[in-house]
Order: sequence, then C-alpha cells, then structure tokens
Amino acid sequence: MTDIDPEIPRRARSGDRRAFAALVEFFHPRGLRFAMQMLGNVQDAEEALQDTFIRVHDHLDAFRDDSRFEPWFFRILANRCRTLGAKRQRHHALIEYGDLPADAAAVPEQRDEWTVEVHRALDTLPAEQREAFLLRHVEGMEYEDMAIVTGAGLSALRMRVKRACDTLRVRLKEVELYG
Repeated sequence: MTDIDPEIPRRARSGDRRAFAALVEFFHPRGLRFAMQMLGNVQDAEEALQDTFIRVHDHLDAFRDDSRFEPWFFRILANRCRTLGAKRQRHHALIEYGDLPADAAAVPEQRDEWTVEVHRALDTLPAEQREAFLLRHVEGMEYEDMAIVTGAGLSALRMRVKRACDTLRVRLKEVELYG
C-alpha cells in the first residue's frame, strides 16, 4: 500500500494536528527520496519537500474527499521540484563555479560505485523522463495517478518511462562494459 488511510487527510483538513503530523510522517521518506532524485542534492530536496508540506497544509481545503491523497501530494511536490530545478539552472547559468562540483552533496561517501553510476545516468535524463521513471519505478505509481501528478496523458507518460528505461539501459550497459 502506497497511499495513506483516506480518513487521515480528512481529519487533517478539519484541523487535527495529529492527522497532519501523520501525513508528514507517512510521506516524508518517499517525498525526500523523490525530491533528491529529481533535484540531485539534499538542500534543494529538503527545501522542495518543506515547501510542499507547507502548501499541503495551507491548501488541504482544496483536497477532495473522493480523491486519493498520494497523487495530490506528489503533484505539489513535483511542481516544487520543477520550480526549484529551473531556479537552480538559472542560478548555475549566472554563476561560474570552481573545481567543486555543484552537486557534491548528492553523492555521499558511503554509496558504492554502481549506485553512483545509476544516479549519474538518472541525472542525464531529461526532467520529464526522469520524473516519469521515478514516479513509476521508484514510487510505484500507476499511470493514472502519474497523470494526476504530471498533468500529462497516459500515452505520453508510457513513452517517457519507456524512453527513460531505454536510455538508462544503454548508459548503464556502457558503464558495465567500459567502467
């Protein structure tokens, strides 16, 4: 089960602080993982996730009882990641960095080499493909929920996931052969 009990968002909307805390506790690990993989560094991921929880709290009255909470939450988070990612690209376009890689914090020392290569390969995907791949294969979402999160059609999402898988397969095969 990837979604939370539907009663919890309802209670949170009515002002139940414990219910909102349960939402945060339930979605924090998955949200941070998704944001990390979308943005590539801990600071941006934590900022996107924190902003997401603030927006969720402030807009719980917009959440419909007949909807599932998980896609609603991830739609807000994906939007925050897109916004921060675009902001980071503009920032990097304006500022020239020295020898230190911009995403040095994204590769903790305890990761093995294969994990590092997988993350490097993910980072090379276009943002839409990376987002679709992560939602489908890391978060385990159904395409219908992914459509709610991204606003894209089902066929477009299937194509994004397929292209991401094809690209990752080729890049990781190269690492395996030449690494």
